[in-house]
Amino acid sequence: MTEHFLIVWQQRADVLSGLLDTLGLLAVAALASLSLGALLTPALMSKRPAIARFAVLYVDTMRCAPFLLFVYLIYFALPSTGIRLSNWWAGAIALILYNTAYMAELLRGAWAGLPTPMIEAARAYGFHGFGLLRRIILPQVFTVALPMIGNQLVQIVKDSAFLTVIAVGELTHQMNGIQATYFIPFAAFVTAVLLYWAICLVIEGASGLLSRFAEERRA
Repeated sequence: MTEHFLIVWQQRADVLSGLLDTLGLLAVAALASLSLGALLTPALMSKRPAIARFAVLYVDTMRCAPFLLFVYLIYFALPSTGIRLSNWWAGAIALILYNTAYMAELLRGAWAGLPTPMIEAARAYGFHGFGLLRRIILPQVFTVALPMIGNQLVQIVKDSAFLTVIAVGELTHQMNGIQATYFIPFAAFVTAVLLYWAICLVIEGASGLLSRFAEERRA
């Protein structure tokens, strides 16, 4: 068994390539889905029924569709409409659009939990419209939602493993290639699990530190 892990170590260039690909997907999907989710959240909270219904439809569609099916739709179905994407960007866009719905919903929940007197006080001080949203509401929403955002980032990491089905060279894809070449499934996949675990531990630790820092600032 030790020699199997030695083989994985000898293929560390491929392992590192997969790890960096996974981290790249995480960074792109996290930043884009959080930004788009923040833009979608006011639509979910809109008092205009048509806007709110459209936003809710998008969120519900993404939350109810299996992620793997959504990946197939973007990578295999879009080319029939003339839209062709590389493997990596098809996977990244799938992660972004899918997780935007979850980010928007968790931000909506944090927004709904904000104390009404605080918002009314901000209006009394002259904050309205976009200024109220940018200066008062969204900073509070992000502070409250930080632990949930961390959980969603962990979910993005796990979702990225599905992209092996469209040959994106992320961690699972590289480890699967190693085990298929050298017939060492236990060593290859245990190594993958440990690396995913390490990524998630870093995310959880960072979100915990940011949450504590935000709470101290609020106090």
